[in-house]
Amino acid sequence: MDIQLVWLKRDLRLDDHPALYGALERGPVVGLFVFEDGLLGHADTDSSHVQFVAEGLLELRRAWAERGGILLVRRGEMVETLEALWRGLGFSDLWSHQETGNLWTYDRDLRVSAWCRERGIARHEPWQNGVVRRLKSRDGWAGYWNRRMTAPALPAPETIRAPDIALPEPGAIPTLAQLGLPPSARTEVQAAGELAAQETLASFLAQRSVQYRSDMSSPVTGWAGCSRLSTYLAWGNLSVRRVFQASQDRARELKEARARGEEVPASWLPSLSSFRSRLRWHCHFMQKLEDQPDLETEEMNRAYKGLRDALRDPAKLEAFAEGRTGYPMVDACMRCLHQTGWINFRMRAMLVSFGTHHLSQPWQDIGGILAPLFLDFEPGIHYSQTQMQAGVTGINTVRIYSPAKQVADQDPDGVFLKRWLPELEGVSKEYLPVPHEMPHLVQIAANCHIGRDYPPPIVEHKSAYAAARKRILEVRKTEAAKLEAKRVYRKHGSRRRPTRRRS
Repeated sequence: MDIQLVWLKRDLRLDDHPALYGALERGPVVGLFVFEDGLLGHADTDSSHVQFVAEGLLELRRAWAERGGILLVRRGEMVETLEALWRGLGFSDLWSHQETGNLWTYDRDLRVSAWCRERGIARHEPWQNGVVRRLKSRDGWAGYWNRRMTAPALPAPETIRAPDIALPEPGAIPTLAQLGLPPSARTEVQAAGELAAQETLASFLAQRSVQYRSDMSSPVTGWAGCSRLSTYLAWGNLSVRRVFQASQDRARELKEARARGEEVPASWLPSLSSFRSRLRWHCHFMQKLEDQPDLETEEMNRAYKGLRDALRDPAKLEAFAEGRTGYPMVDACMRCLHQTGWINFRMRAMLVSFGTHHLSQPWQDIGGILAPLFLDFEPGIHYSQTQMQAGVTGINTVRIYSPAKQVADQDPDGVFLKRWLPELEGVSKEYLPVPHEMPHLVQIAANCHIGRDYPPPIVEHKSAYAAARKRILEVRKTEAAKLEAKRVYRKHGSRRRPTRRRS
């Protein structure tokens, strides 16, 4: 009897699960999730991440049991855990999805593969998204992605056959306290698990996606208008393929409804098209880290290496992390993240831009502050996007956001700002983007004294903007940066733009 061990990582679901599906075709299956000490203590990890995983495991374990399966939960080092289970179970095959994680998980996977070779264990790592392992050239990546997303999704198994032998104790799902982690301070986080993920997808496609293209930029409308699926995709409660195909099905329904003469808002189909494009970009950025794992710590374009290292300022980093920079949109977003673990993409880009450009801090430090704050932390997206917004890729447009303009454009009435910065409740619309410009008498009337109730700007916008732009452009115009940019584009650049044919 060839026992198949399915090691779950960031794929906490039953639906469209190629590793589980492949294992069930080969023999009886045992599932395994390990709370790994090295990952629990990693700087990227927050207690809210672990809590989200633990709650999802409770639901998933019940689903396995209802189908006749057993899902083991362990804590410890991965190779030692596998060795103990192998001696007890004698499993012949180890299944786990390909993972594009941080350097810690990369090194761990290498150790697991080496252990499998030593023990003669067959190692299976099917893909679960559009990221292609050992991709030779970006020129063919779009084709891979399209073929994967349009291939039939795999249904959740009706039964999970367990081995007909004495099995080890399932193991309890530990609490944060048992794992030695502090309680999560977050008060408004998304519900965990596959069922919540499916409900969130259904609600987005049924109605919330109508104005997606316009809603996603503002932290006010984005709260409901964005799909809110990023956390479930990050932890594998949904597959990208299932989401992509469900969106296609919904678009087809809307087109048929329109053909029948039913009223369909003009914005809906373009919004769904834009959403599917975002799913492609989701994998595009993860592919960068897959192709170059050291992007977690090293600049994509080596000409920018150490650009801001000499300017590192612990006081600025602390103010940024705590949401007390004196720029309301920055501070509101940071306080929102501390409580909810989520903010829309435009605001994430602004945060990285502000931290690296206005504050002149290394992208590694800004990315390190933000990683544990994102409940939907996805290493490939996080590190690639952080570098892009910090202007160190050499192939992307350098965008230095004005936090005051973001208030005027995305929250002119202060709905989002005043929720997270109650000290600005009495500040008028005129001064919300720039509360430090309130005259003294206006501060008294607003019951908001700058320097007492709310801090003055940590840096002056115009001078910080000018210095940041000069710093980037001085590197960008060098021959070394230009040569590096060509290399970076060949390795990581998007190929979506059509090639112009010469006449």
